[in-house]
Amino acid sequence: MAKTRIAVFGVGHMGRFHAEKFATLAEAELVAVADTDANRAADVAALHGCAHAADYRRLLQGLDAACVAVPTEKHHEVVLACLDAGVHVLVEKPLARTLAEADDMLARARARGRVLQVGHLQRFNPAFQALAAEPARPLFIDIERLAPFKARSTDIDVILDLMVHDLDLALALARAPLEQVSASGFRVLTESIDIANARLEFADGCIASLSASRVSQAAVRKLRVFKHDGYVSANLQEQKLRHVRKGSAGIEQTEQVFARVDELQAQADAFVRAVRGGAAPQAGGEQGRQVLALALQVARLVDERLARHGA
Repeated sequence: MAKTRIAVFGVGHMGRFHAEKFATLAEAELVAVADTDANRAADVAALHGCAHAADYRRLLQGLDAACVAVPTEKHHEVVLACLDAGVHVLVEKPLARTLAEADDMLARARARGRVLQVGHLQRFNPAFQALAAEPARPLFIDIERLAPFKARSTDIDVILDLMVHDLDLALALARAPLEQVSASGFRVLTESIDIANARLEFADGCIASLSASRVSQAAVRKLRVFKHDGYVSANLQEQKLRHVRKGSAGIEQTEQVFARVDELQAQADAFVRAVRGGAAPQAGGEQGRQVLALALQVARLVDERLARHGA
């Protein structure tokens, strides 16, 4: 079977890493990159020996698949153009700015019979996969993601920028219908929400508390899941789990360390396999829409609370 011909549209901070990963896959060929910054596109293309353009539309003909890593405001336009050209799509999170845009993309992917996968990267982390596979029902999920301020991605708020990752993880871990959502947040350094907290209550009694900030002095990443027999602390950067349980001799702690996986490489590989008919995408468009709907609900609740308090 011929190699999957793929292009990366948008080779800024994340896009250049996507290009690097696709260029190494045995079953894929990185044939082109595009970016509105023509010099940046040329630089990345030179690294991988592929074509380049400032306008992605010049590259659609002859492609099998595309990775869309343009700013979120352009996702709808670029993804629809790809699907209309018969091109399978991996799009960075969040799927879109609005549910209407997301629904357009899903409908077009179905109509064209093309893969639409969303870049929820932690789904490919072996520590998270092991945590999600544990049978015991979660009682409480505590997730914290704090990051220093960076000028990029300020076209969206911290909920769509950072918390969207953890909303996806919480939904996957809870495995029960979501019943109630409450949220708070504040603008600090930008015109959008820079720090936010969300509380999710599920039908089986599980509660998830999520905090996200992009104005912190140091990066913090925590994920803990509390169950009837103890709790699990996940270090997703180090790809390991620490289990704390009550044993016959007191509190017992054990650690699981997993063989290191490059999540971005694993995501690229899974996308190419889905395109080639090997498997359904691990984070498909429907899942991306579900997470987007929740993220937009959290953002709306934050805005309503700020309006009530005159902030």
